[in-house]
This record gives sequence, structure tokens and C-alpha cells, in this order.
Amino acid sequence: MDSVGVAAAAPDAGPGPAWQNKCPWGAPSTTSISCSLADVMSEQLAKELQLEEENAAFPEVVAAAEGPFITGENIDTSSDLMLAQMLQMEFDREYDAQLRREEKKINGDSKVSISFENYRKVHPYDSDSSEDEVDWQDTRHDPYRADKPTTTPRRGFIGKGKDITTKHDEVVCGRKNTARMENFAPEFQVGDGIGMDLKLSNQVFNALKQHAYSEERRSARLHEKKEHSTAEKAVDPKTRLLLYKMVNSGMLETITGCISTGKESVVFHAYGGNTTEDKVIPPECAIKVFKTTLNEFKNRDKYIKDDYRFKDRFSKLNPRKIIRMWAEKEMHNLTRMQNAGIPCPQVVILKKHVLVMSFIGQDQVPAPKLKDVTLSSEDMKKAYYQILNMMQQLYRECNLVHADLSEYNMLWHDGKVWLIDVSQSVEPTHPHGLEFLFRDCKNVSQFFQKGGVAEALNERELFNAVSGLNITADNEVDFQAEIEALEKMNEDHVQNHGKKLSMFSSDGDPPIYDE
Repeated sequence: MDSVGVAAAAPDAGPGPAWQNKCPWGAPSTTSISCSLADVMSEQLAKELQLEEENAAFPEVVAAAEGPFITGENIDTSSDLMLAQMLQMEFDREYDAQLRREEKKINGDSKVSISFENYRKVHPYDSDSSEDEVDWQDTRHDPYRADKPTTTPRRGFIGKGKDITTKHDEVVCGRKNTARMENFAPEFQVGDGIGMDLKLSNQVFNALKQHAYSEERRSARLHEKKEHSTAEKAVDPKTRLLLYKMVNSGMLETITGCISTGKESVVFHAYGGNTTEDKVIPPECAIKVFKTTLNEFKNRDKYIKDDYRFKDRFSKLNPRKIIRMWAEKEMHNLTRMQNAGIPCPQVVILKKHVLVMSFIGQDQVPAPKLKDVTLSSEDMKKAYYQILNMMQQLYRECNLVHADLSEYNMLWHDGKVWLIDVSQSVEPTHPHGLEFLFRDCKNVSQFFQKGGVAEALNERELFNAVSGLNITADNEVDFQAEIEALEKMNEDHVQNHGKKLSMFSSDGDPPIYDE
């Protein structure tokens, strides 16, 4: 059969496959679907057409989108934004997994590790977490966590031959010393060198250990000093217990508060309690609590160590006993003054370093000091003669020298002067008794001369008037030199005969000055 016959017989062939009837070079036959204007403007139709185009162009993306992470019931897959976010999260998970693998490969078993945390891309709204994912912090080695210590065997060495390592090895000892720093006191900061393979030599460790013990003892001493010493407007626990006992026993009704503070004591106001047969308690009391701090003991030594009444009991090694002696000394001096009729607080009771006295004032208001009150010329003159009389009574009847007499230790109450603060008072036969008396006379003379009292004597005349010693010196330097000579003579007599002179030689009893 020739080719012409084949070509002519082809159209007459029976029905065959569809591709055999189509010409590859012919124009495709398109069938147009007729639709209404409402269907064209329909939004649902537009979405269907768009989805068909996407399926035709990206069939693999559609297959991936049909995975389990978009088939949730609560996820709206009709939004393009939501689909884009879900795809981005899937990419971020894969990226983070690759970072973790790289991080684990780089770090290995190294004690110093690096982290790719800043390069992670997990979004904060990513709530899905697979079970096989592990947080990066769990896979990271913590350099600050101390490794388990390797125990040294009983034989005292590890290894064999040239690789033997004994317990005295420098590296082993250094690591053990670093671990032992954990046993130091909590307040001793040792830093975080325990997990950094820090090796401390024995010399450095012993120095740190000694310093830690020294700091612990110093801290204990500071705490004990704070607990056992009174402070301004406050008392230590032992003093507080003494005050509680006074209130519970009924001696005091209540303690209202602090009324005065000084360098050596704190004074509180209290209301008196029940009066017994052998003890009369005033309606208002003053509680003088002597401070037990150590900063004033050096100044107190010269007032108490040479006083024959307390010389045998004086001890520099026990400050609490010294302060009790100081309170006891004021009680005895006040008792002498009260027996002589000198206006002063009345002693109620003494408990260790707490002295209870009568209150000079009224209704919790203390009497003003002489330096704070404004007196008329007549009252000032009256106060001067009263003080002069009291100084002579102290010297002659009480055998005392105030040793700190000034306008700061004199109160004005009920039209007369009251003397307070006599804890430092000494007897005239004290090695410095006459020096203290001359200082008191100088303070009194200067105050009343400035106050306008024309009758006020100068310090030398007042000293002779009070003591009865007729020292005739023209200037203050010679006057003090004669005073020191008298004190030296008295001290030599004590060393030779072992007792005090009853009184300095004088021409007679000192005159009593009165208005």
C-alpha cells in the first residue's frame, strides 16, 4: 500500500483515542461558560478561582499546607496572613533545630560553651511544641556548677608508673582548696571560682582561711559590743530587763520616755509606784542609765582610780564593773549632799548601773538649766550667793569637790539652784582635787560676771573663800603652781604614812558667805 492510500484511509478510520484526533499545531478549542453578573461579583467565586490558580501553579505547597498543623478546628485557613505566619513558624522551627545541632557540635564537652540564643527565630505566639524538642538551656553545660569531687583511693595515689598522681599533687590540692572555700562563713564572700577549675595553693588558702576566721571573730565582737552597750536614747537588753523588773515590782508605775542625753548617761522620766514602809518613792522619778560604751572610760579613770573609797576596787580590765562603781559613786555623793541639806535629787534606789532619783521638775517637764533660764538681776544675785554657800558646804561638810561645776550642771527650780551630776565629784585630798576646785571656781566666776553680778569674786578669791587656803599669788600661773605644790605635798604624805591628811593646813574654817 502506498502512502497516498494510507492518508486517504485515515479519515475513514473508526473511533480511537482522543489524542489521535487532535492536531498538536492546531488552536485549542475553548468553551466559554456563561455566567450572570451576580456570579461574577460574588466573593465566594473569586476565592474559588484564586484557589484553583494556586493549586495549578504550586501543587506541592498545597500538599504541604494540607498537613496536620493547618487542619486544626480553631485555625482559620481562609486568611492569607495566617497561612503565611504558619509557614514562617515551620521554617523557624527547622532553622532553630539546625542551630541547636551546630551549638551541640561546637560545644561538645567543653566547660566554656557558646550559645546561639540571639539567633533563634521562634515567635512568642508559637504555642505548639513537639515532644522531641529540648530547650537549649538543658543541653548547655553550666560552668558554675561544681563537678562531683573525685575521691582519692585509700592507697593515696592514682595511676601507675610515671603517670602516678598522689594526694599531694599541686592540681589535686588546688582543686580541693577551692572546694573547701564553701565551708567559710556565709558573710565571707568567696566568689564563683568553685566551678571554674580554680586551683588555690596551700599558702593562698591558709591566708584566706585565717582572714575568714578573723573577720568572723571581729563581727562577733562588734555584735557583742552593740548588744552590751547603751546608745543614745536607747538601752541594751540587760538594762531593759532591769527597768522591766522595777515596773513589775511596783516601784515604778510607768516609764514615759527620755528627757536628757549626755556623753556619759541617758536620763528617763518615770512615775513613782507604791510607797513602802522603808522606802519613800516620789511621785515623779528620774532614771539615770549610765552608758556602758568604752569611749569615755579614759576620761573617767582620773576621777575614780585615785579616790581612796574605790581605789582598791578599780580595774581597767572590766568596764562593766567600772561603770557600776561610777553609778555607786554618784549615789554616795548625792547621799552626802542630801544629809548636808544641799538642794539635789533624792536617791531612791541603785541597781547596777541604773540610778533612780527624784525628778527635778513638774509634769514631765524638767527644770531648766541655769544657762537656759533668763533671771532678773535680783534672782541672779540670789543664785550666786546660794551657789557660793553650796560650794562651801560641799567642801566643809560633805568633804567633796564637784569637779564639773558649771551652768550646765545647775538647775533653776522653785526659785533656787539645784546641783546635779556629781558622779565625778572627789574629795579635796584627791591628787587633783584642788585643781578641780579651781576649775569650778573659774567657771562660776566667769558665768556670773557675764551675767552682771557686780559682787561676783574672781576665780582666785573664790577659791580662797571656799577652801580657806590663803594663797597670795598675783597671777593665775603662780596661783596654780602653789596649788600643785600643795597637792604634791599631800601625795608625798600618802606615800610616807599611807593615809590621807584630814584637811589642808589653813588659818581657820572657811568663811560662810551669805547674802
